[in-house]
Amino acid sequence: MNKYFILAGILSFFLISSCTTVEPVRRPARQLPATAGKTKPYTKPYRIGRNWYHPLTHSSGFTQSGHASWYGKKFHGRKTANGESYNMYAISAAHKTLPLGTWVSVYNLDNNKKINVRINDRGPFVKGRIIDLSYAAAKKIGIVGPGTARVKIVALGHVRQNTAKIKSGPEFIPVDYYNGNFTLQIGAFSDLSNAEKLKKELDPIYNNIHLTIVNTEDKPLYRVRAGKCTTLEQASKYEDILIQHGFHDVFIVAE
Repeated sequence: MNKYFILAGILSFFLISSCTTVEPVRRPARQLPATAGKTKPYTKPYRIGRNWYHPLTHSSGFTQSGHASWYGKKFHGRKTANGESYNMYAISAAHKTLPLGTWVSVYNLDNNKKINVRINDRGPFVKGRIIDLSYAAAKKIGIVGPGTARVKIVALGHVRQNTAKIKSGPEFIPVDYYNGNFTLQIGAFSDLSNAEKLKKELDPIYNNIHLTIVNTEDKPLYRVRAGKCTTLEQASKYEDILIQHGFHDVFIVAE
């Protein structure tokens, strides 16, 4: 038995015995450190694809900078990730990782306009974009015409439910944006056979390879995803591993 397989066995045993909150990548040469199983607020910069984002040091101030886009008639009336029907004329948005129900302020850096929106869907599943606004929300801050814009988003939290009306506006309760159920999207295909082919190739190498299906106007879209993490920190480390393995368009998604 050569030294590689002996080392692989030692590393695999070490990782499995020390990391109980995630399903680890199986390749032994680039495994996560033993501390990956510990949950803690994730405050370090993290990356989605090739873009870096810098959360603040507490959960009441999660921020991101990048590009926003919008979606309209093609998805109008369809179910969103939280079970609501998407209404392009209402104020809402989609985000990859923020908890559903979170309110965020979106600042259009190109014209200094701002809007508060509630996250009720997942996306945008396009490289380099951090939030998808409803048509109505995008129109209010001048994104409908150009289609995309440079934005900064700041998470506000959930609205506190009060019986008395507050003249100054809703009161927000900060929530934990760094813990939950996260996975990594590797690819998306309109052809099921192509998605199943990639899944079959990856299944012997990584844990929790699975397909998710979303119905579009034309045909279903099949997404290939890997990993099962309970913190954004763990998901970011998996993302680094997948990028090192050649999957440069991978990004983190909350499920």
